[in-house]
Amino acid sequence: MLREFKLPDVGEGLTEAEIVKWHVAPGDTVTVNQTIVEIETAKAVVELPCPFEGTVAELLVAEGQTVEVGTPIISVRTGDAPAAPEPAAPAEQNGQAVKAEQDGTAEKREPVLVGYGVKPGATRRRRRSTAAATAPTPAAPTPAAPAPSRPGRSGVLAKPPVRKLAKDLGIDLSTLTGTGPHGSITRADVEAAAARLRTGQAAPAGAGHPEREERIPVRGVRKATAQAMVASAFTAPHVTEFLQVDVTETMAAVERLRRLPEFAEVRVSPLLLVAKALITAVKRHPMINSTWTDEEIIVKHYVNLGIAAATERGLIVPNIKDADRLSLPELARELNRLVERARAGRCTPAELTGGTITITNVGVFGVDAGTPILNPGEVAILALGQIRDMPWVVDGQLAVRKVTTLALSFDHRVVDGELGSKVLRDVGAMLEDPIRMLAWG
Repeated sequence: MLREFKLPDVGEGLTEAEIVKWHVAPGDTVTVNQTIVEIETAKAVVELPCPFEGTVAELLVAEGQTVEVGTPIISVRTGDAPAAPEPAAPAEQNGQAVKAEQDGTAEKREPVLVGYGVKPGATRRRRRSTAAATAPTPAAPTPAAPAPSRPGRSGVLAKPPVRKLAKDLGIDLSTLTGTGPHGSITRADVEAAAARLRTGQAAPAGAGHPEREERIPVRGVRKATAQAMVASAFTAPHVTEFLQVDVTETMAAVERLRRLPEFAEVRVSPLLLVAKALITAVKRHPMINSTWTDEEIIVKHYVNLGIAAATERGLIVPNIKDADRLSLPELARELNRLVERARAGRCTPAELTGGTITITNVGVFGVDAGTPILNPGEVAILALGQIRDMPWVVDGQLAVRKVTTLALSFDHRVVDGELGSKVLRDVGAMLEDPIRMLAWG
């Protein structure tokens, strides 16, 4: 029988998602829980497993299209019994032809590469879903020798991630000359074109004529982030305090930790001790780890530590669940894992929700300080500036020390100036002398 898999709600009541990449094609055999597609929601890129076992009949939605939850996205032929024949002629969808014999026998499916149209002799039928892809191109390459990238609607060679990047940056691939294998467009080609657009430089010879303006669609993670930041900025009364801190001892501690066997396979950075200091400050001042609901203040006696991460799809804030219960090596491993998943766009909706307090590291961009906006639902966020050599007075003598600037933004409905100052001062004191983390923790 023919069964359709509908786009599920992958969490938090999301209403739509974009099809980023299919991992299967018509004619492929699939098993239960096999990953078949990557989708991008307003929160993250998520891999969806197949709920059926059988043979892929059709891909009902093309890569790059956004559909609502509940929309059929793939059909799978399951079991031994063939599905009842359709009244219309055999179909081609997403570049896949389905040939049916006219005498009522079982259908024979011949695969065609995505985007290359039907094979000679096949006819089309109307798609069942308005979201299905519709743009085949004329000629099919020899399947035995596939190119590393595939032509799309524009007839140029580029891999799906490169096409996605070009789409996000507003770059027309047909205007570029590829430098990759077989003349394919590479990520570097797209990024160079985007840089030329930003600076107004002319494109190199043979690279076409880029537009004078670039238009970047606002959707997915970027759209959700924008909405959340606007809501936060105009709902919570933000206050930001700054503190310059001598972190020379923290940097020395980081070097010692890197040499310990417990951290042998873990990247140890100053962010680890900043995270530990903030967690310790939360224990000393629980109100900083709260949520305002208009009717009550909910004080969280656990720390789901958010780490703001800039990714190609926009700013996301995954969080480490129960970070206050982790040892320092465990916290280091979780920080590493979370950052890697965020950069790869693999954070789950669960990892992106439920945070209680956040750290944002603006220092990685060479910035001394900033006024961070609260993550919605939280009442405080700590920004870490770059760590650099600066003149500092130590025991009445001028010396060169490692110095950073901390910035703590907080919701003044919950956190008054006294509490915010105490938290910021405590974090600073622990970074000046990491031994305090042991004494206060």
